[in-house]
Amino acid sequence: MRLSASVALAEMAGLSGNPSALHGAGRRARALLEDAREELAALLGAHPDEVVFTSGGSEADSIAVLRAAEQWVASRPGVLVSTIEHPAVATAVEVLGTRCATFGVDDGGHARLDELSDRLRRHPAGPVGLVSLMLVNNEVGTVQPVELAAEIAQRAGAWFHTDAVQAFGHLSLDFGTLGAQLVSVSAHKVGGPVGVGALLVRRGVRLGRYGLGGVQEAGIRSGTQMVALAAAFAAAARQAVAEQASQAARLRQFRERLVIASQALGAVVVNGAEPLSPAIVNLSFEGASSDDLTFLLDQQQVFCSSGSACRAGVHGPSEVLLAMGRDADAARGGVRFSFGWSTTSADIDRIIAALPAAVHRARAVPR
Repeated sequence: MRLSASVALAEMAGLSGNPSALHGAGRRARALLEDAREELAALLGAHPDEVVFTSGGSEADSIAVLRAAEQWVASRPGVLVSTIEHPAVATAVEVLGTRCATFGVDDGGHARLDELSDRLRRHPAGPVGLVSLMLVNNEVGTVQPVELAAEIAQRAGAWFHTDAVQAFGHLSLDFGTLGAQLVSVSAHKVGGPVGVGALLVRRGVRLGRYGLGGVQEAGIRSGTQMVALAAAFAAAARQAVAEQASQAARLRQFRERLVIASQALGAVVVNGAEPLSPAIVNLSFEGASSDDLTFLLDQQQVFCSSGSACRAGVHGPSEVLLAMGRDADAARGGVRFSFGWSTTSADIDRIIAALPAAVHRARAVPR
């Protein structure tokens, strides 16, 4: 975690009051929770009452999609999601069944807005109540045209949700001007603690309750609120936003160094086309599987991944690369490297030094 987040977490680790309680300790906890909510709201361009704390980005996505779909079930039953969404959103296709349809992306990984418009006009389930398109793809780093997509969705009468987990802290993010009704963010992507995130719910948008209990968070999410985690989230977000421009420039240099070094190994594809996040690079090395490469690099203390971390342990071709038109073999080859506030130039040196031998060995594995 960032130092600011660690300090905030340590200072409140012994906090005993339940923020829903009326006694003094509870009131103090409530004040600290609302301070964190107000700070996070200001950093995201939202009103404090639009911030709903969650356990992370996946829960925020789940609440947004499932509860928005529930609100619209009678009058606008259709739901549209892109084919490159995070598993928390992609699984809605299975949960909602025929109510949910998809719109695709081009070979560079960017949403086909013409296809979105067509699906909005001709959804098999009827009028569409919700469209979901992530702001930055978590596997290849493509920055999506969410402002245009939100405008298209709203012209058709639908709410718009974007998973901004990979964007917050790396790109400018202003809920007030984004055009979305629902936005998901997570603390650990900005150097905060694991286990806390938020769903931004625009004023006037009503969502049903998610889970049983006291629905402490805006009548939507139940459970005793995590004051220390919320405070640490706000502290990390404050630092991430303040350093965003300098960090983006630094990470972009790291990204370019890694791409150039990888291309020197021959038969390498950089997955995704600009605009791209400076914090993610996805590379396919012809003749080498991502499983072999991630294992070999792990032995050199280089930690990368194949596909989404939320698909950990699930072997198979990347669904994102398949959606971009790659065949099954190519979709098995994508390796994702992620950078952040703690990444150093020495880390990039270590990756570049480890790659040649790892790629050579992976390409030598019989297929």
